[in-house]
Amino acid sequence: MKNTLLLSALVAGAATFSTLPALAGDQDFTLVNKTGYEINQVYVSPSKSDEWEEDVLGQDVLADGDRVNITFSRKETTCNWDLKVVYSDDTSAVWDAFNLCEVSKIKIYYNHKTDETSATYE
Repeated sequence: MKNTLLLSALVAGAATFSTLPALAGDQDFTLVNKTGYEINQVYVSPSKSDEWEEDVLGQDVLADGDRVNITFSRKETTCNWDLKVVYSDDTSAVWDAFNLCEVSKIKIYYNHKTDETSATYE
């Protein structure tokens, strides 16, 4: 179905389905699922790290067409983050080194014809 892909892109900290907190970090962004599939897990980790952080969705899922706000603490200073999403069929897609200090929204897509996952950002 979907292949694990390594693409250049971006990602960040801890997710919330409510409005952004008043003390949000500069790396906060909105992740939009336009893949046609449900996403069960979202991980963001500093690009310099060798390990993924916790699943920012927790017990929640990100349905196709939905969005989630991913927020950072105000003290976070790192701008470059990696993003990993895991779909309901346990396949995943990974993006490296998004500059979240410059990005406010990431939309992810899946192309059935080419079997490729991609991302656009604003």
